[in-house]
Amino acid sequence: MIRKTLGIVCVVLISYGCHLKQKEVFDVDESLQYCVEQADQTLSEIPDDEKSLPRNIAPESKEWNYVTYQDWTSGFWPGTLWYLYEYSQEPNLKEVADQFTQYLRPLSEKPATDHDLGFQVFNSFGNGYRLTGNAEYKKVILRTADTLATLYNPAVGTILSWPRPVPNMEWPNHNTIMDNMINLELLFWASKNGGDSSLYQIAVAHAETTMANHFRPDFTSYHVVVYDRETGERIKGVTHQGYSDESMWARGQAWAIYGYTMVYRETKDPKFLDFAQKVTRPYLDNLPEDFIPYWDFQAPNIPDEPRDASAAAVVASALLELAEYSDKALAKEYRNKAIAMLEELSSPRYCPEDGNPAFLRHSTGHYPNGSEIDYSIIYADYYYIEGLTRLKRIREGKKPV
Repeated sequence: MIRKTLGIVCVVLISYGCHLKQKEVFDVDESLQYCVEQADQTLSEIPDDEKSLPRNIAPESKEWNYVTYQDWTSGFWPGTLWYLYEYSQEPNLKEVADQFTQYLRPLSEKPATDHDLGFQVFNSFGNGYRLTGNAEYKKVILRTADTLATLYNPAVGTILSWPRPVPNMEWPNHNTIMDNMINLELLFWASKNGGDSSLYQIAVAHAETTMANHFRPDFTSYHVVVYDRETGERIKGVTHQGYSDESMWARGQAWAIYGYTMVYRETKDPKFLDFAQKVTRPYLDNLPEDFIPYWDFQAPNIPDEPRDASAAAVVASALLELAEYSDKALAKEYRNKAIAMLEELSSPRYCPEDGNPAFLRHSTGHYPNGSEIDYSIIYADYYYIEGLTRLKRIREGKKPV
């Protein structure tokens, strides 16, 4: 068991992240310190082996369920540790962040099994390289970007998401899911840091093809689009994790908001900024009053449907960046709503105070499959601390990314 606790969480004895009273200004340091405390609890309990990467905690449990480096969520725990190290500068956090990051190294040495390499390797090795400049991390990132590029189909113009049979995907035709937008950041980064220029071209083509085929006239997104793998013709738009093919699955729309904001950052092409703002509008306009979405905006039993804190965390982080690129009125709206989301997520309604070591509860993973409903899920924690870190940077007069 890892017993390398941080030694900095006992400075005060009050609860940090879960606010017991309302404040005029959201205290981002208080919430970041809460995350340090929660991570310290996880580090005191987690097995010391490569098969123990936190994924989720069931509603009535206080213990993580663990996965190996092969799970699509494997990069979120080491990525979270890197953000905690960035905040606290605690040497032990750097040590354990490196330890869990290294468990993912085999992903850079094997053929691609799906599109999630960005989630896995850029969140772990990418954040590690950003904070340390470790040349070995860079090598892993570049190798992994080349591996991800092998899933690109030039006839279609996108990266294949699931290179295997999945229900309703008409295998062996080509499927692309909205989540894949996030993995483009790995390709953009690699193309600008020693990788081949074709990686940039692949990322742009994927974003453009997705923009043309993945969205309805109201700019809500399909979760999945299936293409003819030989001709590139669009066959159909469907859902895999949402309520219905035509509904707005909350996390899918969140991936779109985050993804197109990132693509604008990397390309500076105005069409991507315009599109990021357009896909943001239906999400914001249909939120409940507390800014935390139900798992699907068209789920039939609202308000008695599960929430998805993970979607809220993704969007909060994205809005803080999108505000930097937007005009004054939009920037104010985006920033204020991002802070409102983070403040709600930092309340006792979402921050466990019962011994659950996750940062957040009330996320929904795959509702149609009956999987991870109302759970604590590691990617919610990751985007929550990323959003807090971005807000802290903004308040210090820095760019959020």
